[in-house]
Amino acid sequence: MSDAEPTVLPAGGTIRPITRWGEAVMHRPARPVTTFDANLHSLVADMVATMYAADGVGLAACQIGEDLAVFVFDCPDDDDVSHQGVVCNPVLHLPEGRDRKLDDDDEGCLSYPGAFVACARPDYARVTGLDIHGEPVEFSGTGLLARCLQHETDHTTGMVFGDRLSSRLRKKLQKQMEAEMDSYPLSWPAE
Repeated sequence: MSDAEPTVLPAGGTIRPITRWGEAVMHRPARPVTTFDANLHSLVADMVATMYAADGVGLAACQIGEDLAVFVFDCPDDDDVSHQGVVCNPVLHLPEGRDRKLDDDDEGCLSYPGAFVACARPDYARVTGLDIHGEPVEFSGTGLLARCLQHETDHTTGMVFGDRLSSRLRKKLQKQMEAEMDSYPLSWPAE
């Protein structure tokens, strides 16, 4: 949910191949967005097109090989209401103490396609940052939306959700992805 007007995600972008875990850009903190210009708008449009082509609910710039702290999302909340947004330079705010409740639903990542395992995360998240015009924006939610906001913000810090898993669950994730490799060539989804 945003305190601002509903976000309309940019259209007309080019579908790009999704960068996989293991590529350097996926495992280092992204550069902050400092210029809010046509290049950023074009990048965000490409991110949106790629996210939709891959049937994802969120996508960070590093997932198409770009070293910038920005993500897009189009994700349902607990009431199945879709929320859309663009967040540059995201800052994640999570509940603490007694307010913190964990949700251990399955999680997946477009950069590790075809694999899903349980990953405990707080059931509420709030993200602040800037929109594609450099204006302050805030989004919050529960359930899948909370998970999405946390997952995509992690990408901007150089973390993939596998970093949050035990070695046993990482092995399970790896086996799932290997079983699906033929369905997801390196050019996916830009085939």
